[in-house]
Amino acid sequence: MCSPAIAQTWPAKPIRIVVPFPAGGPTDITARVLGQAMGEALKTPVLVENKAGAHGFIGVAEAAKSPADGYTLMMASIGTMAINPRLHDKIPYDANKDFAPIALVVTVPIAVVINPLRLQVQTIPEFVSYLKTHPGQVNFASAGNGGSSHLVPEYFKFRTGTFMTHIPYKGSGPAIADVVAGQVHVMFDTLLTSTPFVKSGKLRMLAVTTAQRLPDYPDVPTMGEALGLKDFEASSWYALYAPAGTPPDIIKRLSAEVDAALKKPTVAKRLTDLGAVPVGGGPEKLAAFQRSEQEKWAQVIQAARIKAE
Repeated sequence: MCSPAIAQTWPAKPIRIVVPFPAGGPTDITARVLGQAMGEALKTPVLVENKAGAHGFIGVAEAAKSPADGYTLMMASIGTMAINPRLHDKIPYDANKDFAPIALVVTVPIAVVINPLRLQVQTIPEFVSYLKTHPGQVNFASAGNGGSSHLVPEYFKFRTGTFMTHIPYKGSGPAIADVVAGQVHVMFDTLLTSTPFVKSGKLRMLAVTTAQRLPDYPDVPTMGEALGLKDFEASSWYALYAPAGTPPDIIKRLSAEVDAALKKPTVAKRLTDLGAVPVGGGPEKLAAFQRSEQEKWAQVIQAARIKAE
């Protein structure tokens, strides 16, 4: 742990945000939007470093082992901090002990998007019917094993009695690119990465997995409405962390800077235009939210008998 004197002079050099996924995905986009705003406020460069691979394990493990001096942060996801700890028997980090929570940055609705040239369906009931009459012929893309884009469609399969083949990628960017290219039929994707393609007509949105319809897509039903399942609800999320042991004064300053950045109209608009919902809040809020999400997804994993691949 660094000394109080270092905490008082922080920041005195550039700060890096480790992103455990490739560039172009939702975790990366969130980190870059937030990092730019925080860098301006802190008057020091905030650099994003993509450390992708192994379900996010590589980047998260590196961040956990970094010096707890306030100069290494991590933008993590629902997959790395809530799902992986309950899906995998052994992971190279402890999500609840190896990190100091800073703030929940955004939640992101998940949408079911299809390539309309590969699947001639207009609604979720039509999609379910197609899956049942074409068993084994539909693939779904994910950002990698264990993330929301893997777990939510697995839960969908369980609840609808259907089957799709999982095609995992190393990040949301390459996954959605292959859906757009027609290499894969469907993806349960965050709006952060799918919105541009939905707006351009290259992808069709069949449903969202939030509790309520989205204001920007009032004609798109929720999965609960489409299936008659009121309890089918899920959103992705991204949050900022530091290695455990980072001085509390630095954590407090970082949390305040996140809140301030998210309240800037330009930052809020950029995130909402991409389909994200700015959240903010202190370390305690994030810690409690993370544990509740771990319990929620543990129940989903057990109910759907999902296994790590």
